[in-house]
Amino acid sequence: MTAAPPHHTAITHPYQTSTAPPYKTATVVGAGTIGLAWAALFAAYGIEVTVTDPRDDLDQAVDQALPMLAAGLPGTDAAELRGRIRTTRDLAGAVAGARLVQENGPENLEFKQQLFAEIARHAPADALLATSSSGIVATRIAERLPDEAAARLLVAHPFNPPHIVPLVEIVPGERTAEGTVEAAIAFYGSLGKTPVRLHKEVPGFAANRLQSAVLQEAIHLVLTGVVDAGELDTVMKASLGGRYAAVGPFESFHLGGGPGGIRHMMRHLGPGLAEGWQRLGSPELDADAVATVVGQTEAAYGSGPEAYRRRALLRDRKQLALNAALRQADHR
Repeated sequence: MTAAPPHHTAITHPYQTSTAPPYKTATVVGAGTIGLAWAALFAAYGIEVTVTDPRDDLDQAVDQALPMLAAGLPGTDAAELRGRIRTTRDLAGAVAGARLVQENGPENLEFKQQLFAEIARHAPADALLATSSSGIVATRIAERLPDEAAARLLVAHPFNPPHIVPLVEIVPGERTAEGTVEAAIAFYGSLGKTPVRLHKEVPGFAANRLQSAVLQEAIHLVLTGVVDAGELDTVMKASLGGRYAAVGPFESFHLGGGPGGIRHMMRHLGPGLAEGWQRLGSPELDADAVATVVGQTEAAYGSGPEAYRRRALLRDRKQLALNAALRQADHR
């Protein structure tokens, strides 16, 4: 186990808000891709982070991930981040002093229920309990928890990579206290994130459901030979990807109607939209379909650790540039 130095001064980033994070300690449960990115982001904002995972190579996993993560956090370096991160395989000890617990375990309901029961037994009585779950709602995860623990549990779902993409979906459960929601929004906002509260629990939440709908039609277009996987990505990046980074679907549709706005668009294009939805594809992901999609994607972007590292760094540079350009445009 490695211990963090007792005190650090928070790093100032170009995108850091003026509000200091309300929590000085946090525990990240699960040292996969999402968990390690959260740990790096928390550390970058001066939070003392404990990462816990039963894996034997925990320290090595942290050390190997930090250089690439630091590259996505301008103004930081891996050594400085590592100084704020301690590691332990002992879950009870890891959460004992945490003001916030960010869970990143497997997407399995039974696993998460058992894990949060253990976390709730050992974490402080006022700790905020957040899950990064990409689809399981907080009400189900909290089913076996006492009311006081369920009141502090919610979904805080990031979009990958969490240290760069702004969105965090805040999704309370049926027993989540309103104060927990407000505290979560304040915390993630203090990290330069864009927290959006969902008003209703739905499996997959909002962003992943949108992504799934796009991916469904993308796979259909590839499998039917309209475009290959690389061409599909080019179509998206050169049209909807850039557009939706600037304005969302509803504002885009509203502006597309000119002075008449969305009323004009619905009047003239609404019936055609509904008809078009009936023609969207419903691809079957059988062995042949998977082989086609995988083969075309690997042909376009490579495969293996080195290809991943190269493409991920390029993705992160582009996302950082996009974030910066949008911030600049918003403040003109």
